[in-house]
Formats: sequence, C-alpha cells, structure tokens
Amino acid sequence: MSKSKRKLLLGNEAIARGLIENGCSIATSYPGTPASEILAAVAFFQNQESLSMHTQWAINEKVAFEVAYAGCQTGLRAAVSMKQVGLNVASDPLMSAAYLGTKGGFVLISADDPGPHSSQTEQDSRLMAMFAKIPVLDPDSPRQAKEMMGMAYDLSEAHQIPVMVRPTTRVCHSRQDIALGAIPKNKRVVQFEKNPARWAATPKFRLQLHGELEEKLAAIARYRPTAPKKLNPGARSKQAIIASGVVAAHTKDILKELKIWSKIPFYQVMQPFPLHTRFINQMIETYEDILVIEETMGVIEMQLADRYRVKGKNSGAVPRVGELGPEKIQKIVSDFAGLKSKVFSIKSPPGRRPTLCPGCPHRASFFAIKKAAPRGIYTSDIGCYTLGLNMGAVDTVLCMGAAISQASGFYHAYKNEKKRPDIVATIGDSTFFHAGVPALIDAVVQKVGFVLVILDNRTTAMTGNQPTPATGHGACGEETETVDIHSLVEGCGVKFLREANPYEVKDFIALLKEAVQYSRKNGPAVVISKYPCVLHRARQGGSGEIIPIEVSDDCDGCGYCIKHFECPALIYHDEDKDDKHVTIDSILCTECGVCLNVCPKGAFVEKGK
Repeated sequence: MSKSKRKLLLGNEAIARGLIENGCSIATSYPGTPASEILAAVAFFQNQESLSMHTQWAINEKVAFEVAYAGCQTGLRAAVSMKQVGLNVASDPLMSAAYLGTKGGFVLISADDPGPHSSQTEQDSRLMAMFAKIPVLDPDSPRQAKEMMGMAYDLSEAHQIPVMVRPTTRVCHSRQDIALGAIPKNKRVVQFEKNPARWAATPKFRLQLHGELEEKLAAIARYRPTAPKKLNPGARSKQAIIASGVVAAHTKDILKELKIWSKIPFYQVMQPFPLHTRFINQMIETYEDILVIEETMGVIEMQLADRYRVKGKNSGAVPRVGELGPEKIQKIVSDFAGLKSKVFSIKSPPGRRPTLCPGCPHRASFFAIKKAAPRGIYTSDIGCYTLGLNMGAVDTVLCMGAAISQASGFYHAYKNEKKRPDIVATIGDSTFFHAGVPALIDAVVQKVGFVLVILDNRTTAMTGNQPTPATGHGACGEETETVDIHSLVEGCGVKFLREANPYEVKDFIALLKEAVQYSRKNGPAVVISKYPCVLHRARQGGSGEIIPIEVSDDCDGCGYCIKHFECPALIYHDEDKDDKHVTIDSILCTECGVCLNVCPKGAFVEKGK
C-alpha cells in the first residue's frame, strides 16, 4: 500500500491501523464502548491485507490480556484493548505483568469514557497505570493515537514493560484524515526463553522484580521520545498551561481563539505517568502560576506536587466531575488568564429516553417476569437488557456478572424472614460467559433460591453484535467451536433448567411461574430465553415470523401497554381527553406479534382477523 494514501478513519480504526503498521502479531479484546471498534478494525485490515496474525474476541478482558501477554513473552508484538471498566477485570494479570515485564512490545489500550456516555463510572485509567507502575500515553486525536502505537511499542521494548495507551470517547469516536503507512512484511522470530525466576517468579524474586520496575520507571521519566512538548515556543510569561489527551487539542484551539497563544506558554503532556522529572523541575523553577487541564483525575497535577503554584482539579479551577468540552475549557482558560469569559448555553434537543428496540425479545422476557413474580426483586446486569429498568423489571445493576451474585446476596439477607420475596436475575448470553459462570456455581453450592433468566439473543448486541462463544465464528469471520449454554449450565449443577421462546408469551409466563415455585424450596432455577436479536437477525437477512397487528376499537387509552410494555412502536394519543387511544407506528413495528398478549382488554389484534 502506498505511503501517500490517506483515509478518513474513526479514532478506533486509526488505533487499529497503528497496531497493524507497527507489526502487531496478536490482538485481543472484549467488546465495550468506546473501545469496541478497535479489534473489529484490526480484523478488517487483517483480512484486507491478508496478514498472518491472531485476532480474537476473548470471553472477558482478563482472558484477553493473558492471551496477548503470552504472545509478547515469545518476542512478538501484541496488544489488548478494552474499556476502562474492563480494565478492572484485567487488573489481576496487569499488576503481575508490570513486575514480570515484557520481551516483545506489549500495548494495553484502555479507552476511558468521561461523561460518562455509556459506562458505570468515569474512572481514569491513568490512575490504574500509576497503581500498576506502568507508563501511560494520552493521545489528543485519532492521528496522534495512531502515531502513539509505534511510540508505545518502542517504549515497551526499550524498557521491557507493558505500556498503556489511554484514548477517551472523543478520540475513539472522532474521525480524522489519516495517512496510511506501509505494513511490515518481515515476521519476528517466535521464541519463548524459559526463565522461571522471571516468568514464574516466587515472592522472593518478586521483591527483586519490584526493585527493577522502579528503576524502569525512573528511566522512563527521562525517556526523551515521550517528553512533554511546548507547542508555542515564542510565548513568554510567568503563567503556563499544561494539558493532555483530547483536552490538549481543545485548549490549543481556545488559546488561539482568545488571542493569547503567543502570550501564555502551553505544554502538551503525552506521557502523564511517569511525568518526566526534568519537566517537573522546569515547571516549578520557571513559572509562578500553572494551570493543569486533564480528564478525569488530577494525575499530572498530583505529580507536580506544588499546591500553591498549581491550579487544577484539587484547587477547584477545573471541574472534578464530567467531560471537559470546549465551552468548559474556554471558561477555565479565561479565568486563569484574567479575561472575561463568554457563557455558552448548549441545550440538548428533546428526545426519547433509551429503550429496548421494537421487537426485542428481551421486552417479552421482562413482561413475562413481571407477570410471574409481580412483587419480586429483580437483579440484572450490564447489557442492552439493562433497559428493562424502564419496564420496572430491573432493580439493581452493579457490574458484569453481579446479577447472579446479588441475587444470592438478597436470598441470604431474606432467608430467615417469614415473607421472603421471589428473586429473579437476568443476564445476557455474552455476560453470562464473561462473568456469570462462577457466580452460578456458587449459587448451586449454597442452594440459593432464585430464578436466573439467561437472555440468549445469540450475539453481543449492546456493543455492535460481536460474536459470543456460542456463535461459531471469530473476529475475522473464521469458523470456531461453539459452547452450548444449556450444557454449560447443566455442568454447573443446576437441576431445574428449561429453554423457551419468549415470543410465546403465555407459555413463557407459565414456565417462569413453575421456575419461581421450584426456587422457593429447592435452589436455583434457570430459564434460557432464546430468541435472536432483532437487529442482528435483520443484518443477517432474516426476519422471523411476521404477524401484522392493528389496534381495535376496544382500546380505551388506559395506557397499560405503554407503561408495562413500553414498545417504541406503540404511540399514545391523549390530545383529546375524550378520545385517548394507542396506535401502531408501522415504520417502527417489526410485526413480532408479542403485543397480542399485552392488552388486558384484547385491543391488539391480527390484521384481517
């Protein structure tokens, strides 16, 4: 491919291209917004260029990390990508890998979500890098994210250490014109050199490795290729501004807009940890007033460690919560420079709250759960089915796999009470594979009385329909072995195990009632709600059974279907107080026919019947 060729790439696609152009041989991931497109793009480039490499959607982030890390131990360049909460799952191997070090280059891409737009937390992965004692790079744009892949590999191999690259949502999901470089054809020699004192180090050797790790960090704090850069060399002042990540790009534009670009020195930090020692000394010796702008925590500010001179999150000059958009940064910079700031008011357009798609099988499952256990406690999990909370069928959402563990916790809390509520947990098929199996085994051992509904829609729907272990194909479309959920649950020791189609609502409600009755005396009951995701099915060219529906004159506008079923295709009309009624939006309706079982007055009917 010509070096002069350019393409408009999503930030995640640019990251993937950077990995490919820098000789990545093993790339792994577990999907999670805003990181999901990275591995998908790696797979695309791999197929496009007919590259010999391993690309894998792993069962969870821990496994993804460990697979890729083993690759770097053989001398290959490897990478693992995930979102910031996924890094929590991979934290165990991360902490140990920092001590053991690397042979080939190893890049950990942890995509943060300030805001948050689609996450449980706003956590800052740079703090995790500090905790693990590995360097972290902070790109300001898709173009720089691509460039940092090479920088990260060079840094990793120069110091034999894992390197984190931490893009944020605005980098991952922005587009930029990117120059496409050449893809190396030379293959590295794969050779694992046995060295138990390092790769299988016992605690005594770990103490020695910890000392070596501290020496590496000290050397990385002097590593010139990742040193901070002054972007306006001619600026002279006793004030200075430091920024990293996407806020550095915003700050650069704002300084020019406010016409102070040539007045206040501006530094971009590419490696927030470890912050370069020479840079720290220079800042404290040169400037009387220093503003640090960064998302989401004060990582750079913390290392400057001068609370009198440094203004940032700890001083209140920079908000501690939320994303730092251009309008916020303009006020921060204006206040620091003593300028009058314009007040921007950005109003969000009105819209509907997020809801399950029309025809989503999860909606039918949740409706049935409410009928079978109307006064139950409903624990749930991370996935598009979290939106069951709109139907009043989700009470708790903690983290991946917690639906089952929390169901156990509620059971133990209520176990000795005379009136014990029924407990129904819901978890998606991908999430069950990711983190649900250990919790289910524990529930079986403890004879926990609850119902688990596994919402098996045959895909990882929330993050873009990536394959699951049951799908039968991998990241590049290659055929893989499949793991049957029914057999897996049976292997966990569950005695009550049924599989059913949630679209058959009456039968599904009856099955759930049977499961609830069983769970009250005998332990966990599992129902697999099996029906493919309506969007994924449409992309595959399938439509399923079509049942055209219309609303009869029996509709009196009571709103039961809107409140308890909440299908976006159902439109409630209450403009005329004497003629409240519901109609069906034919554009949104998937003609799944589930609503035939919803209206207590039977107002939904098949067309022509």
